[in-house]
Amino acid sequence: MSDAQFSFEHLTPDMLINALESVGIRPESGLLPLNSYENRVYQFQDEERRRFVTKFYRPQRWSNAQILEEHQFAFDLEQADIPVAAPISLDGKSLFEHEGYRFAVFPSVGGRTFEVDNWDQLEW
Repeated sequence: MSDAQFSFEHLTPDMLINALESVGIRPESGLLPLNSYENRVYQFQDEERRRFVTKFYRPQRWSNAQILEEHQFAFDLEQADIPVAAPISLDGKSLFEHEGYRFAVFPSVGGRTFEVDNWDQLEW
């Protein structure tokens, strides 16, 4: 798919659900679109009522190697006990493909307000 031909037009709700089911995740709630400049990002709940976010990457924007490097960085931060939403790994993979679209799945985690007067948090 060239940039001139690129469109998210085929990324329908059915296709999104099929993509998630192709990696063993069964969405039970609707797909809530989240803000994203270049990609398509959706929040949903699975059949066990766990919240996830899935990110469908814009084709030809980043190579697989670049995406996987970003994923590895998130895994490294997580391993160092730095709070980050790293992608989930299924069968040793964090980047998936369905009908020409690459995607990842992340746990949906709530944010928190930065405590400006908390010196420990600032140092961390």
